[in-house]
Order: sequence, then C-alpha cells, then structure tokens
Amino acid sequence: MNDGPPTAATRHVVDGGYALGLLAAAIVSGYVILAPSGAVVARPSPQGTVASVTAVRGTGNGPHPALAPAADGAALPDLGRIPADGTPSASAPDPARAARASLGTRLPGDAPPLHRPEPFRRPETAPPAPPRQPWPEKVAGRVTDADGTPIAAASVALGGKEHRTDDSGAFAIDTGGVDTPLVVKLPGHQRVIVEPTRERVDVVLKPQVVKAAYLTYFGVADRGIRGRVMDLLERTELNAVVIDVKGDRGWIPYRTEVEAALKAGAQGPVIIRDFEGMMADLRARGIYTIARIVTFKDNVLASARPDLAIIDTRTGKPWIDNEKLAWVDPFREEVWTYNLEIAKEAVRKGFDEIQFDYVRFPTDGKLGAARYAKPVSKETRLPTITAFLARARRELGALGVYVAADVFGYTAFNENDTDIGQRIEEFAPHLDYICPMVYPSGYHVGIPGYRNPVANPYAVVHESVRLIRKRAGDAQMRVRPWLQDFRDYAFDKRIFGVHEIRAQIQGSDDAGGVGWMLWNPRNSYTAEALRPKSPVAAR
Repeated sequence: MNDGPPTAATRHVVDGGYALGLLAAAIVSGYVILAPSGAVVARPSPQGTVASVTAVRGTGNGPHPALAPAADGAALPDLGRIPADGTPSASAPDPARAARASLGTRLPGDAPPLHRPEPFRRPETAPPAPPRQPWPEKVAGRVTDADGTPIAAASVALGGKEHRTDDSGAFAIDTGGVDTPLVVKLPGHQRVIVEPTRERVDVVLKPQVVKAAYLTYFGVADRGIRGRVMDLLERTELNAVVIDVKGDRGWIPYRTEVEAALKAGAQGPVIIRDFEGMMADLRARGIYTIARIVTFKDNVLASARPDLAIIDTRTGKPWIDNEKLAWVDPFREEVWTYNLEIAKEAVRKGFDEIQFDYVRFPTDGKLGAARYAKPVSKETRLPTITAFLARARRELGALGVYVAADVFGYTAFNENDTDIGQRIEEFAPHLDYICPMVYPSGYHVGIPGYRNPVANPYAVVHESVRLIRKRAGDAQMRVRPWLQDFRDYAFDKRIFGVHEIRAQIQGSDDAGGVGWMLWNPRNSYTAEALRPKSPVAAR
C-alpha cells in the first residue's frame, strides 16, 4: 500500500530533486491544522458510547497445488497492498502527488474537487475531573455477557499488567494502590473502562462488530478526504476508522515524542497539530479507532540506521524493494522496540486497537541480494515474526488495547509460512484480531474451485475467512478481513462496485468474520454499498 495516491505515468521513482522540492514546499506551506482541541470525553467506554458497554459496581488438508509458494529466495508478487490506480504494488508511489495531496491541491488526472465540510465537531468542554482516588490494595469482580453468562479468559488490565478471568468469569487483583483505570476486554466485544472504586467491580461485555474505512497518512490530513470519510461514518453502517500512525514510508502524522523516531526523521511532511482534538472528537462520536503501523517496511529508519536495515550485498547500502523503499531487518530486536514505542505512544493518544501491517519478510525486489542479520529460511522466518507479535501482545495487551496483524490472503490456504514468515497457527495465540487481505484481485492464481477470483468475490472471502477460523483452533482471536473497494488490476480491470462489495461483506459474515475493513488507497469509498446507519446506532 502506498501513502499517497500514485499516477499511472509515474510508476517508479520521480526525479529526486523534484520530489524533494515538492515535499519541502509542503512543509514550508504550513502544517495541516485540524479542529480546535476539546476535553477528552468521560468514560466508561473509549468511544464515548456509554449505552453500548456496562460496568456495574455493587455486591457481590494439504495446500492446493496452484498455491504452492515460490522457492526460498525467489520473488513473490506483493499481494498485500494495492496502489490507488489499481496497478500492481511493485510500482512506486508518487511523492510529488502525495505532497500536493497533503495540501489539498489537484494534479492532472485527479478526481474533481471535493466538497470540504468541517469534518470535526468541537466536543463540549467538560468540567475539571475531581482528583482520582487510588484502587484499594485488592480489587475483585466478575465479567459476564448481557445474559449473565460468565466469560472465562477475559482480559483485565490494570497498572501495566494483564490478568485473565477464571472459568466463572471472576478475577481478583493485587492493585498496588495504582490510580489508573481498569480495562476489561475480549475480542469481538467492546472494551469497558472502569475508574478506581472501593467497591466490587462487575462488568458486562457486549458484542462489537467493527466496520471500518481506512485513512492514509496523507488522507487523514486532507480536510476534504477526511470529511468525506467522516460523513460516511455519520450516515452509514461504518463505525470505525483505520488511521496510518506509521505509514508506508515510515512517517508519523503527529508530533511524536518517541526519541528514536525523532532521531530517524520519522516526523514527515504532514503534522496534524491538534491530533488529540481529533481523537477526542472521534471518541465523542463513538467511533472505534485503529492505529495502523507499517512495521518492517520503513524507509525512514532503514535510511537513518543502516545497521538496522536489510543490506544490499551489491552496494553495501540498505536494500530496497520494487517501490524503491528500504526495509528494516526483522531479526533486529531494536527494530521491534522502535515499533512498539510508536505503538505505545498511539495507545496514549487514545487508540482502541494497534494493527501491525507489513509484519513479514519482503516479497518483491532483488531478494537474492538481501542480507540479514541471520540466515533466512523457513526455519528462521516464522519464529521471528511470531516472536515479535508475542512481545507486542504481551506489552500492548497489558495497556488495555486490542492487538491485530494484517496477513496475506493466501495464508488461509498455504500450509507453510508463504515464504514471508506468516502462518495462522503460530499467529493466532498472540493476536486479538487476524486481518487477512482478502482482495479478490490479489489471488493471482485463484483458489481451489475458483480460477477467476474477481468473478467470485463471495467465495474468495468466505473460504479465506472460514479456513483461517478453522486453522486458528481454540484461540480467542477473531477474523476481521480487509475487503476490496478499488478497481481490479490483475484480471479484467472491472470496477468493484456495490455488488462486489456487498458480496464480500456477505462472504465474511457467513463464514464467521467479526466485522470488516474497506481498503481504497485514495480513501474514496463506494457509499452506495453501505447500509444506512440504524436509528439506534445513530444516537
């Protein structure tokens, strides 16, 4: 996936000086300013949807032959993210167009000017909160569903530690006298946030089906694009948004305080000055927020720290993929720490979920020239990526957020690691959500029984979600797929419209998926494919 919308004419790297000049112009012309800040909405729920969650205090087979991956060292097509014009993702994004997009200007071939409504409301200023009392030394409670059925193994996070409920839904925690909120969560349910109390804490978890649209690094900063997505969130079944917190180039869209990111130059050409105000408004609207973090494709960090990069044996410089972007070495645990520090900052910004993308080894470029800190093989790839996700779940789950990872759609079918370090059986125990990219255009050789996936969007999504759920076994995690809302690029160039999008949604629902996310690199979504928001949800 590309941060900014590319053009068909500019497929690799535009002239360096020209691109840098435009990026500089974007910076000099002024940072993007969002709505004025407002007070953080009162809890119990992180989205401000008090009616949707309740906290009660008181008493008591083998792989299909066509899907066999390439041999080690051979290039695979990048089936992950699709650039804006629908051409294969081996092409490079256009920094010039991306820089212009951040300022809201148009280039030849762009869509007509957007209506630019004010996308954010100013949340009402709340009175100053009273001093927070600490928890007693011990706190106990019980977690149930809306029918009163106990929920076992629910996550209860307090003071940077995560606990689990027992088979009766009960928990008892030594608090250490901290004064931070207690967070109760379970995949597929809304989180409940409980402020310190001296009483017993009994929590009711209610189901949550996330339906999201995606905003790129540049899209979230563009008033028109942002406003268009916010309008869909206001009037359709959409109830969530995925925001690039570290996009495909390694840039962060707000003023980061992560020292390593500042040293690397991750503060890019777009800075949303009042990011906290934006997040406060999203919470006030009851919108679930997902922070997308592109993990091992990181041009910024690889360029600033070649010692952390995959190295090109031909040049001794950081290795680059077909988009001319450098990758960091997944074997380097300092890279893990870098991404987790950015993730923890996103948690402090108020995100409900951290979603890791490009959490894998590269698939395109001169793979034979790539040198890593360790030999790359099926014996080393999968344990490395799995260990990163295990650490991420351990450190972020203790902070009370959900943890997700994006995976190739073919991981549903391939028994091995697809030569990229991704396998469902190993990932499932460490994630709250697995998010397969089940774009029919990405299944370049089809799936068993369906050679033309774009003509069978329901079947492709249904089988992918069904198989992932089956392979995950008894793991708590849920499947929430990425769906295609962009023109086909691999088969017959068809437009994915209302029929194709609804077919994908139905396929996911029928296979047991819990929600879905729409992907369009230009953040231009098919509104007609979305159901109107119900009166209850709109309140």
